[in-house]
Amino acid sequence: MVESFIQEHSGEYKKRALWENLPRKMMYQTFSTIIGYLTDSGKIAADKEGKICWIYNPELIKRLLDNSDLKIR
Repeated sequence: MVESFIQEHSGEYKKRALWENLPRKMMYQTFSTIIGYLTDSGKIAADKEGKICWIYNPELIKRLLDNSDLKIR
C-alpha cells in the first residue's frame, strides 16, 4: 500500500504529509519503518525540500546491465 501510494504521488508529499494522506491509516512508527526500508533498498529518496520520490526503475537497471559497452565494477 505504501509503495504504490508513493509511486502514484512521487514528489508531492513530505514524510508526515505522505503518512497523513495514505488511503488507510497506520501507526506512524510502522510507516517510519517502511520508509526506512524503502530508503535503504534504494527505492525512494527525499529531495532537498524533504519530499519523498520514487526512484526505483528495474527496466532501466536491466538495460544498463545488458549493455556490453558499459564497464561495471
